[in-house]
Amino acid sequence: MQLSMMISYSDDIKTSAAKVRDLEAAGLDLAWVAEAYSFDSVSLMGYLAAMTETVKIGSGILNVYSRTASCIAQTAAGLDHVSDGRFVLGLGASGPQVVEGFHGVAYEKPMPRIKDYIEVTRQALRREKIQYEGKAVQVPLPEGQGTGLGKPLKIINHPVRSEIPIFWASLQPLSVRNTARHADGWLPVFFDPEKYHRVWGDDIKAGTATRAPELGQLQISAGGMVAIDESLTGDAQQKVLDHARPNVALYAGGMGARDKNFYNDIVRNYGYESEAIEIQDLYLDGKKAEAAAAVPSELLENTNLVGPAGYVKERLAAYAEAGVTHLQIQPVGNPVETVAKLRELIG
Repeated sequence: MQLSMMISYSDDIKTSAAKVRDLEAAGLDLAWVAEAYSFDSVSLMGYLAAMTETVKIGSGILNVYSRTASCIAQTAAGLDHVSDGRFVLGLGASGPQVVEGFHGVAYEKPMPRIKDYIEVTRQALRREKIQYEGKAVQVPLPEGQGTGLGKPLKIINHPVRSEIPIFWASLQPLSVRNTARHADGWLPVFFDPEKYHRVWGDDIKAGTATRAPELGQLQISAGGMVAIDESLTGDAQQKVLDHARPNVALYAGGMGARDKNFYNDIVRNYGYESEAIEIQDLYLDGKKAEAAAAVPSELLENTNLVGPAGYVKERLAAYAEAGVTHLQIQPVGNPVETVAKLRELIG
């Protein structure tokens, strides 16, 4: 199992680079870089690639509305070049608030759009002329659109690799099914290794049934907070887990409309239906602290790794059994020490 960690887009760039170098030395395998509506993440990923040697650099995620499919392909090839073959492409749809409110692009066909972006990127990396007719992407522009002068082109440079791992951040059933069918990897949230099958199991099974053999096993990057200490039992463990409450409440309560919140659906499908309703009602009424308090303790324990070394080792085994290939960690305390401890437990 590899270790991955999200790197903040808001930190000072030199601070971020120093942190990633220390984590690299401790055994971190993959540094994911997020992109919201702050500085672009590509600049930071390029800088981190130049300042590191072995750690993989991943986009976690680039949304498929703010850049064209061919631009994403160029970006993937460029970052793979400056990192000497260490780039991992994470794609997602973001949400209508950001896509329409910040980028001014209609939030249409998110699932077909990501699938199209994956296919165009793979075509470009193979240095084929980009000719693609999908449900959301058509390259070149179809007859009757634009000037009519567009023609199929292939990327000028020879990419470092003709294949780059592509991870898809998906939550909804049809998207998860297509992730399992078309992507190299999957980026879920609130992943409970014992209960995830209740939410996504049928769709993963359906997608993998039609998965191309050359893609290999579906990789999964999932995890949560990590704190390893012999004192973390009972109330002490719960006190650390409580740090995750506001974030879960934000997503399950406030991300989306009352009748359209994918994160709330996950909590419901895990079996916490009444709690999910309460969290959303409280959050949308402005009672954020009460919403956080309503998050089930069992959900927090099952989606994080907090406790003594023996307990965390058991959780690692559960994640591995569930097919997680990249444990995505949010260290509590010193991240370098946390990575070193995990490396020891993984063996």
